[in-house]
This record gives sequence, C-alpha cells and structure tokens, in this order.
Amino acid sequence: MTVDRLNELMFAGALVLLVAVAAVRLTSRSGLPSLLLYLAIGMLLGRDGLGIEFSDAELAQVLGYAALVVILAEGGLSTRWHDIRPAVPAAAALATAGVAVSVAVTAAAAHYLAGFPWEAALVMGAVVSSTDAAAVFSVLRRVPLPRRLTGVLEAESGFNDAPVIILVVAFSTTHDPAGHWYVLLGEMVLELAVGLAAGLAVGRAGALALRHVALPASGLYPIAVLALTVVAYAGGALLHGSGFLAVYIAALLLGNSRLPHRPATRGFADAVAWVAQIGLFVLLGMLVDPDALGDDIGPALIVGGALTLLARPLSVVVALLPFRRPWREQAMLSWAGLRGAVPIVLATIPVVGGVEDSERIFSVVFVLVTVYTLVQGPTLPWVARRLGLAGSGEAVDVDIESAPLDRLRGHLLSVTIPGASRMNGVEVRELRLPVQAAVTLVVRDGSSFVPQPETVLRHGDELLVVATDEVRDAVERRLLAVGRGGKLAGWLGTGGSTGVRRRAE
Repeated sequence: MTVDRLNELMFAGALVLLVAVAAVRLTSRSGLPSLLLYLAIGMLLGRDGLGIEFSDAELAQVLGYAALVVILAEGGLSTRWHDIRPAVPAAAALATAGVAVSVAVTAAAAHYLAGFPWEAALVMGAVVSSTDAAAVFSVLRRVPLPRRLTGVLEAESGFNDAPVIILVVAFSTTHDPAGHWYVLLGEMVLELAVGLAAGLAVGRAGALALRHVALPASGLYPIAVLALTVVAYAGGALLHGSGFLAVYIAALLLGNSRLPHRPATRGFADAVAWVAQIGLFVLLGMLVDPDALGDDIGPALIVGGALTLLARPLSVVVALLPFRRPWREQAMLSWAGLRGAVPIVLATIPVVGGVEDSERIFSVVFVLVTVYTLVQGPTLPWVARRLGLAGSGEAVDVDIESAPLDRLRGHLLSVTIPGASRMNGVEVRELRLPVQAAVTLVVRDGSSFVPQPETVLRHGDELLVVATDEVRDAVERRLLAVGRGGKLAGWLGTGGSTGVRRRAE
C-alpha cells in the first residue's frame, strides 16, 4: 500500500466519522436510533453506492466480535450496580428462560409462516432473540424510565448476548441440535459459569491493582481499564467459556469500583464505543446486498412481527412469572426489547458456517432489524407515557472523580451535586466526614470559595475534597449516602457508615 493510498483511506475514514457524528445530532432530534443512519452510510459506500466492494462475511464477523467487546465493556463501565442489583434476578431469567421461549416461538414462526426449513428456522430464532446492548443503552439515555425497568433492560442486554451466541454457534455447526438438547444445555451452563468466573477474577484483580498502583499519567487509567476488559474476554474465550459474559462482568466490577479518574475512564470508554458502533454499523451496511433485500421484506415482516408481538411478550411473561411484575412494566419491557447490530453480526455465523439458506437469513435479519428498530425506537417515549412509566431522568447520585496524590499519600476527590441529589441544603459540617478528610473548595456559578462548616451546599455545586488513603473509600461511601438520603442518611438506613471516627460537629 502506497502512502497516497493510505492518505486516501484516512481521509475517507475521517469523513465517514464526521458524517456519523453529525448524524447523531439528527437522530437525537428525530428520535430515530443512530444505527439506522450508520447502516445507510454503509450501504451508500457499498457495491450499489460508491462501489466499494466488501463481501467477506468472516472478516465482518471477526471485526463485529471486536466491536461488541468494546460496546459491552462500555455498557458495563457505565452501569451503576446500585441501579441494577435489584433487577439482576429478573434480567438473568430474561437472558436464559426468556431467550429459550423467544427462540422457540420465533423459530416456529419462521418455519410455518415464512417457509424456512427447521435448521434455518432455529438459527433465525436464535439470531434475533438477543436484545442489543448498543441500541438499549443509547435509547435509555433518551427515555427516562424508572430505575427498576432500566436496570432490567441494561442487565438483560449485557447478559443475553452470551447464551444467544452459544445457541447460534450450536445451531450452525451441530446436526440435529434439538435432538441433543441436554448436551447443549450442559455446554451452555458450563460456558456461562466459566465466563462468569473469568469476569469476576479479572474485574476484582484489576480493580485491586489499579487502586493500589499510582500510574504516572491520568490518561493511562482509561487505557488500563479497557485493556482489562479485553483480557477478561480473551481469557474467558481461551478457557472455552463465554467471553462476552466475562467482559461485561469485568467491566461492571471495574466501573463500580472506586478507581481513580472514574469519570474520565467512562468518558474514554464511551468515545471508543461510539467509534466501534459507527465502524460496525457502516461495515455491516457495506456487507449487505441491496438487490437481495426486496425478496426478503415479506419474510422479515412476518418473522419480526412474530418476534415483536408474540415471542418477546411471551418470553417476558414466562421469565418474570416468579417476580410478579405489574402488567404495565411487562408491556414496557416487551416493547423495549430492541434489536441492533448484535443480530446482524450473529447472522454472519451461519454464513461462515455454510448453513442452508444462510444468505437469506442474513438478508431477512438485516431488514427485520432495520424495520422494527425504525418502529420501536421512536415510539418508546410515547409508550412509556401511555403506560405511566415516564420518569424525570434526573441523576440522584453525586458524581465523584478521584485523583491520587501519590507523594502526599492522599486523594483529591472532585464531587458534582446533580439536580435530584438530596445533598442540596446540607451544611458542610452535616456531611460528617472522617477527621482525615475536608471539603477545601466549592465552585458555584463559576466562582470558587473556601467553605465554612456552616456553608450550605446547593444543586450544581462542585466540591474539592481532600482525603488520606486510609479514609478515601469511607469518604466516597459517605458522600454517596448523603446524596441519596440527605443529612440524616446514617440514621435513616440509607448507608454511609464509615467505620471511622467522625469530625466533631
């Protein structure tokens, strides 16, 4: 490759990124998921557009896996464990029992209504039964739902990729998988267990290491965290476990550990995930053959209708039966089961494996994802309002960024008080921080001042808190507790007990 050719490719890539970034503005105003515009950009660049030829399904699968690792890592890093912890059992049920119901119902519809043979129908049912993490995370940022629902949707989208990928690979490579369901079930349980163990090991070890090693530059922390999530994926996969479950669990642990420069790490992961999403969707748009889509619109509408109106609601009802969720929440969870890049990436697996009708499966899945994302995404806010589930969306937890002061054996905590935080109206002395910590500066409306013990904190304030290494964790717990429960957090059971002596009031 010549330097001129490299320059041309760099120019084209940068131009695509700029167009994609501008497209986010358009989609945020219209309510359309941005993935649709990215797919359209890919199709415009492809064989029937600008003529760039790309038909390597195996390369698309490999790059798609890499992009999904980054997307899942960002999802785990940005998910608050406090929000999803109550929802984990329900999300796990949706990611296992719910997926099984969805696969069975969708496969039956693909076979009896769309005319697919059983092998292809099972592959189709498995491919489209995973909700997409990128689509769910991006839409939930625009639709303020109650935490009990966003927790379920976020956790489900992080968990269900693993079992679905196992099913797609099994259906694409195993003869008569339904006849050996007990073997498949055992392999799935083993792979999920190995992936879970790998994610827990890497997440805990990585958090411990980063908390006790002061790196020479703040920019190294985000790189180290993202590298750890990739280690979790690769380690889980090399141990014949679920690498996708491993990466999400490791990222979830790292994102909820009190690591230095957490907001900067999340911002870096968010930027990398956007690049991964844009590249993935554009690549998948280039892979599709627009001429072959016309004949598959009918089957896509049939299979997608069965998935959206029958399989997804039935899977929600069955999976959540032990949890007795109100019907309004079940209806919202049913409609919010968005599909995105994951099904399209998974549709490359049967193509690479040479499954019968695999090219048709890919086209049907592409049309299905495009049409039903176009229908579901923009209507989610309206559905939430009709069901009485639209919330304010204001953050409650204070945002804390920690920077280590290595030589001084301390930490500088930057604290931002959001609009819904109950820290509003609390005096500095009522924070009851340990004696080894102090609020040294308050920034309010662009001006900064040194606070007094009787200074009243307000929404939008930014605080600088200095704490020694020994009490850094206790200070963070206390600040989070006051943000959630106000000045009486310790007595009202909100948490925040530090286990160390308080400053005398």
